[in-house]
Amino acid sequence: MAGSAPHVITFANEKGGTGKSTTAVHAAVALAAQGKRVAALDLDTRQRTFGRYLDNRLATVRRLGLELPMPAHDTFDPAKGESLEAALERASEDADFVIIDTPGRDDSHAREAIVRADTLVTPINDSFVDLDLIGEVDAETYRVRRPSFYAELVWNSRTQRAKTHGASVDWVVLRNRMQHIEARNMRRVGEAMNELSRRVGFRIIPGLGERVIYRELFPKGLTLLDLQAIGEVGLAHIAARQELREMIAGLALPEPGVARRAAAMAG
Repeated sequence: MAGSAPHVITFANEKGGTGKSTTAVHAAVALAAQGKRVAALDLDTRQRTFGRYLDNRLATVRRLGLELPMPAHDTFDPAKGESLEAALERASEDADFVIIDTPGRDDSHAREAIVRADTLVTPINDSFVDLDLIGEVDAETYRVRRPSFYAELVWNSRTQRAKTHGASVDWVVLRNRMQHIEARNMRRVGEAMNELSRRVGFRIIPGLGERVIYRELFPKGLTLLDLQAIGEVGLAHIAARQELREMIAGLALPEPGVARRAAAMAG
């Protein structure tokens, strides 16, 4: 894929319930709304939250005759005998960005997707429960004692990518559901996360808040960016869309031409 490889964004977290698939869908649609060619690949063949979300979206587009940004999407199924490498090659044929959503568990294909990522996004809820995935915190001081197993997995994956592909991985930890956390606890989580980011090497950006609207949009496959098209825009929705814009800006993704030149140089 040298010279024509898209920018691969892998959403990965072994803990469920962090808003990973919702965030991935909104990122995919936001990039498609910018005129980017986006391919989405769901690696969770059992739950298929990412794939079902986009299936619902396509059904809504056809049912209502709406013109909405629609990423191409597929679900990877190893039972069909296809390798992840082949699935990525197929998804990359006409894409500026490939967005991969991984299962919320340790999985060999999820590990492979982390190695293939140009941008690795790990959404976590803003709590010590979720932070424990990447770093152990002292119960008395709330200081980071040591990186946890997932941070070590990512570190090893980044090292492998550097050796095999000659490229680096931009690891982004996404802080979801921040506004409903008690202020002192939120500050402690933030301080521990900042300390850990310096030790392990990831960036921290704000994610999506805890809003009922995200659960309501799933059956129709819609996102915050589609509310105006269906005539549902309120003040809360405007604030939520601003969160989404800040999240996309925080990812600091390259323009497609830049991504392709970088891939060509790496190849």
